[in-house]
Amino acid sequence: MNMKRINFGLGLVALLALSSCADDKFSEFRTDLTQNKKDYLYLNNYEPLKKYVQDLKDAGKCNPDFKLGVALTASEFNEQGIVYCLAGSNFDEMTAGNAMKYASCVDNKGVMNFDNVSSFVANAKDAGLTIYGHTLAWHSQQNNKYLNGLIADRPAPEEPGGDNMYIRYTTAAAGANPWDNQANYKLSEPLEKGASYTLTMKVKASEDCDIAFWPIWNASPNKNQWGGSNDVQYLDTYKATTEWTTLTWKFNAAFTHDMLQFCFGKLGGTIDFDDVKLVKDGSDDNLVANGDFTTDNISAWGSNWKGPSFAIKQGSGTSAGGNFCITYTTTKDGANLWDHQATYKLPKSLVQGAKYVLSMKVKSTSKTQFAFWPIWSASPNKNQWGGSNDVQYCESKDISSKWTTVKWEFEAQFTHDLLQFCFGTLKNGESVSMDDITLVKEGTEENLVEDGDFAQNATAGWGSNWQGPNFKCEKIGSGIPLTDKEKKEVLTTALDKWIDGMMEATDGYVTSWDVVNEAISGKAGADGFNELQHATNAPASDVANSFYWQDYLGDIDYVRTAVRDARKSFAEHNGDPSKLKLFINDYNLEGYWDKHAKLKSLIHWIGLWEDPNAEEPVVIDGIGTQMHVTCYGDATKQAKLQSDIEEMFKSLAKTGKLIKISELDMAYEDEAGTSVTFDKMTEEQHKQMRSFYTFIIQKYFELIPQAQQYGITQWCATDSPKDSGWRAGCPTGLWDSNYLRKHTYAGFAVGLGAPEYWKEAK
Repeated sequence: MNMKRINFGLGLVALLALSSCADDKFSEFRTDLTQNKKDYLYLNNYEPLKKYVQDLKDAGKCNPDFKLGVALTASEFNEQGIVYCLAGSNFDEMTAGNAMKYASCVDNKGVMNFDNVSSFVANAKDAGLTIYGHTLAWHSQQNNKYLNGLIADRPAPEEPGGDNMYIRYTTAAAGANPWDNQANYKLSEPLEKGASYTLTMKVKASEDCDIAFWPIWNASPNKNQWGGSNDVQYLDTYKATTEWTTLTWKFNAAFTHDMLQFCFGKLGGTIDFDDVKLVKDGSDDNLVANGDFTTDNISAWGSNWKGPSFAIKQGSGTSAGGNFCITYTTTKDGANLWDHQATYKLPKSLVQGAKYVLSMKVKSTSKTQFAFWPIWSASPNKNQWGGSNDVQYCESKDISSKWTTVKWEFEAQFTHDLLQFCFGTLKNGESVSMDDITLVKEGTEENLVEDGDFAQNATAGWGSNWQGPNFKCEKIGSGIPLTDKEKKEVLTTALDKWIDGMMEATDGYVTSWDVVNEAISGKAGADGFNELQHATNAPASDVANSFYWQDYLGDIDYVRTAVRDARKSFAEHNGDPSKLKLFINDYNLEGYWDKHAKLKSLIHWIGLWEDPNAEEPVVIDGIGTQMHVTCYGDATKQAKLQSDIEEMFKSLAKTGKLIKISELDMAYEDEAGTSVTFDKMTEEQHKQMRSFYTFIIQKYFELIPQAQQYGITQWCATDSPKDSGWRAGCPTGLWDSNYLRKHTYAGFAVGLGAPEYWKEAK
């Protein structure tokens, strides 16, 4: 979980403690009376929290290696001031909120800087505190610019005559059957019957269509009624789109195929093939000669009786109209669809009542709504702001970070003289790109948008609204996309480098890690278990700020790679392999929302990652449950949550793994369902939270076997400030903002075995 920096204020007692630290490394962190709150007097009877942990260990009531932890800001701990004192006097272990995450250590050029981490480790050693590493692999708080740059298109080689070459098939008309239009390739040597093969190719069509791959034994004596071969192997049908897409077929040859046959019978238009590769398992030899069409030799290619024509073409194909598009970048956050607009002034007005078709390619930096509203700007019918009221509201379209072709068919309600495109919900700095814009009147072919493909690198006629998004032409389509395999290889190397750098910086001192953080999504897959988080199933707000390693490394290899890297690099940098503990950490495992679906899914995935039959099996030592919980004033809701927490601990115990409450903190919701900020809390509500802390910690020790008890980490030492990025204004802490103990401190201490001193309070 992301921990934003919480500013620690210095109260009177904190200052007193700080002065003591100068003489004694860190003092016992006690409270004093403030504002005559007599109900808080009993809190002075409590010892520092870690004293009660030691009592449990001495009595044989918990794991001797149990760690009581706190999350904090590494830089503030390194100052050896108040935060240093609090941590050292009350806790055994620390988790750095952000300092050990990828984005904190890796810059835009991939240069790693671990100076803050190294200082944190050195000061932890001096203070006698262990560190829990957070986190080695995660989709959030990554350096997206650097990582996306690693998998960006390679520059295209400079070749006489232009860009990359590919083969294009042009059909005379759409057919009624899949086999009506075909491309075929004659193999120089037949395939081996029964052998395993993989065919990959890039495909792009003038419109979305089905494409099938049917390898055939053309020389077979087994003929059909038209004299062709009956010995055909019918493989899967895929979708070809208006963007280059890589398709893959894996198959065992049913015959001694001598011809590759591609069927796109229902397409009326063009279809392009590139980088066609057919390999036998265990070999790297491409059985398709000139499959990348770097030469103009296509003598082995042909077509069927319907005779689609074919020829070598040049160009990257990423933008059908050329190498430029127009991009609008917002300068402020938007709230309404109309807040950000691109406009185009038509050279001549539309005819009222005539029918038109507008088509264009569009993409955005994040998922959003994109609307087309043609307007009669010169209309005398004005609104209160002086703009035209004569607007035609066409339907909105969903767009994303991938080029999408959108189309509107409409009958002009007015003599429109301006095209208006709206994308107002984008945030400051986000952008929309448009290309290949055509507007044609029914029965004509004239494009009413001049230079709609932006081939002239010009923006004549284009403008924006009062919110003023900036716009310019930019070059596109000049690179060569990396293959999925290439992306996986380069990112695997990047993950290796990152984990090795962190292990070198911590020099064997940090023996426990969140090796993978928050991998499980909230979406159920076909097998009933939740999928891993991916760009395709995460909220748009998360996708825009995340980098999903698993999108490229794969659901299984992502985790296995991180685990293997961690164990290898830890041992290479002075670590004792027998002491290394690697955890999978996730949130919402208490299951109040989903009947423990996420927890069950996490346990399921751990079984897949640890498959003992894998070529290189891995072991995951423990599970971290974050437990960012809410204490409910509604007794029914609170009872349900507590019951679910018990069930979670029971399920976790059954795994046999080490179990850690990794990020414990608490908010409060009253009976009406309203979140209560720390300054509005009543004494009774504080005491309810006290009881809830006691419940959680007692149940942990009761239901998690001693051998599996790794530790508990309090995520927020103090209440969260109202301007915080994490649970703003919530009563999350065991101390208030002045470092005075709260009732929750007592609840936590009692959970660890301390007396209930409030019962003795007068």
